[in-house]
Amino acid sequence: MFARKQYLDQLIKKRDNGRVKIITGMRRCGKSVLLFQLYKEYLLSEGINESNIIKLALDTLEYAKYRNPIELDKYIREKIVDTKTRYYVFIDEIQFVSEIRNPYVDDPEAKITFIDVIMGLMQIENVDVYVTGSNSKMLSSDVLTQFRDRGDEIRVYPLSFAEFYEVYEDDKRGAWQDYYTYGGMPYLANLSTHEEKAKYLKDLFERTYIRDVIERHKIKNDSEVLDALLNVLASSIGSLTNPSKLANTFKSERQISIGSETIDRYIGYFEDAFLIKKAVRYDVKGRKHIGTPAKYYYSDMGLRNARLEFRQLEETHIMENIIYNDLIRRGLNVDVGVVEYNTKDLDGKKIRKQLEVDFVVNRESKRFYIQSALSIADPEKKEQEIASLKRIPDSFSKIVVVRDYLKPWQDDNGITYIGIEQFLLNEDILA
Repeated sequence: MFARKQYLDQLIKKRDNGRVKIITGMRRCGKSVLLFQLYKEYLLSEGINESNIIKLALDTLEYAKYRNPIELDKYIREKIVDTKTRYYVFIDEIQFVSEIRNPYVDDPEAKITFIDVIMGLMQIENVDVYVTGSNSKMLSSDVLTQFRDRGDEIRVYPLSFAEFYEVYEDDKRGAWQDYYTYGGMPYLANLSTHEEKAKYLKDLFERTYIRDVIERHKIKNDSEVLDALLNVLASSIGSLTNPSKLANTFKSERQISIGSETIDRYIGYFEDAFLIKKAVRYDVKGRKHIGTPAKYYYSDMGLRNARLEFRQLEETHIMENIIYNDLIRRGLNVDVGVVEYNTKDLDGKKIRKQLEVDFVVNRESKRFYIQSALSIADPEKKEQEIASLKRIPDSFSKIVVVRDYLKPWQDDNGITYIGIEQFLLNEDILA
């Protein structure tokens, strides 16, 4: 059992605050365990009777009938038998609740959804509501408007390296290699062999994520394209791309003709399922965002590696992806940096060039520029890695994260160097 302290502390802090707590994240990342076990145990330790904790797991057959919002509302209200004691309502995978025609009004367009159920429960003074969901549509502007700004999101991610490292039972020196190979899906802790872990991750992708996307968006005859697109994105983590470029790749390398609009829509589906996340570019000197191209990162390295049959375990790109995920998990705003500068070509003609900063990270009034590098042992390679950082004219912190184990140190340019494990285990570095 993982403690998931980051998320449990958020739930405890938001307890009884008059708002619905919306726990989001990809399926099987630990939302149900967080709510139904860890948070439930906390409430019991605080003296709450188990009969006052109403739980429904809507992705199970046992509670399938309550995917009807009217039946769901009826079931919960029948459990609330005392107006003087506090009730805690846990609804797992709320997106399974169907949208049905409202039978109580004449308007055929009127619908009843899970929003109506939750808003109704929130009117009961002695009820505190918690829901989990595995797609980002739950947090669309329309949904939040219907909640009337009465919802708090707790976003749950696969295990961070720090969580993984804390319970790693083998020699700690192998923790990083296992983490960047198999990722942070909690159930993997129950498995021991490569074959078991690989099968679990591949089955999870096929039977859960892809099936969810196909069923949710009613996709027909395009499962092969979805598979191919996921593989292309998995192969190109850390590379700039856009739907038009991907469409050209499909046409030239796979002889598949698919429009950029369709690819853009399918990528949106993957983002909606929390499988991938888009990082947009930021012009550091111009202080503006650049819409395209962008980078796409997988939310879990094990799932990404399973897509590619564990054949492309290039540590450089994997490191970059893991750093990105960890920065997002910490609640930071993260962009891909671009630094433009003037120089001359071989003929002496003035030209404008661009250098990349892997991540521009903002935390309130602070900013951090972070570069991911496998190694800086070679002086020429080191200069390549820090070239963009040296051209940034402000005084914000500049950090190079390397694969090697080393104590943090700072060079004459004010650039800090730190090993990947130390960076992931010590959040105070970006304090």
